[in-house]
Order: sequence, then structure tokens, then C-alpha cells
Amino acid sequence: MKALLLLVAGIGGLVQTLLPRTVVRAWTKAVYRNAGEAEPREWVYVATRAEGALIVLAALFGLYGVATAEDGEASAEDEAAVAADPETDA
Repeated sequence: MKALLLLVAGIGGLVQTLLPRTVVRAWTKAVYRNAGEAEPREWVYVATRAEGALIVLAALFGLYGVATAEDGEASAEDEAAVAADPETDA
């Protein structure tokens, strides 16, 4: 489940990085009543692109952590199950 959420966040960040004007336009329409009157400054697009890149990086690091930690977590869960039930032979 965690990997799926990280993947969705990464895809959203990638869209935000590649299409900052479209993302800003969509959020402007969603937030303001008179979206046609709102005119964002140029730095908003740069900030949107930077935010998207940070989201992609965070998602990649998170996915890497999930991929490399699965083996260790499984053995820790097995040890916890054995410790909870002393009659089982491991």
C-alpha cells in the first residue's frame, strides 16, 4: 500500500514538473471563483516545477526504501511471531 501511494505521488510530481503551467491553471480554476482574472507571476511556474521535482525525488527515495527493506521487515515480523508464541518450532 505504501509503495502504491509513493508511486502515485511520484507520478503527480512528474506531471507537475513537466507541465507546470497546466497544473497552475488547474489549481487556479479550482481555488478561485473568477479564475480568468487571476494572473500568476512567472516565479510561480518555477516554484511549481521545483516542488514537483522534490516530490519525485522523495517518492523515489521512499520507493527505494520500501524495495530494500521488505526482506528485513519480513524476518523481523517472523521473529516477533515466534517470540509471541513460544510453542512453535522455528
